[in-house]
Amino acid sequence: MNNTDLVFQSYGRCCRKDEFFVDFYDFFMSSSDTIRNRFLKTDMEAQRHLLRNGIMQLILHARGMSDRKLKALGESHNRNHYDIKPEWYTLWLEALLKTVRQHDPDYTPELGKAWRDVLNPGIDLIRGAY
Repeated sequence: MNNTDLVFQSYGRCCRKDEFFVDFYDFFMSSSDTIRNRFLKTDMEAQRHLLRNGIMQLILHARGMSDRKLKALGESHNRNHYDIKPEWYTLWLEALLKTVRQHDPDYTPELGKAWRDVLNPGIDLIRGAY
């Protein structure tokens, strides 16, 4: 089984409970006061839905799907729109991996590396639109 298959299956295990997305935002927002403040007036239920889809888009891109949706995400998150700083994606990924470790009963360090390897090209595409 290749890394994209491993991550796809891991994500399926994580998505079984909505707490995965709640915990992710707890970890992500605790990584920086600036990031926490960005979410003060955010509808978190809607945000968690967007996160669910965004992670899937990153995985699907790694599995060969078009980069059209990731380019659109990059555009919406660039300096002219949501102004998501490039360095925040590192904090985002670290929060995600911490959440995966907590929620995937089959987590191993090798699976964590697979997550990084699978998501980083898509994250770099989004970050590159800044």
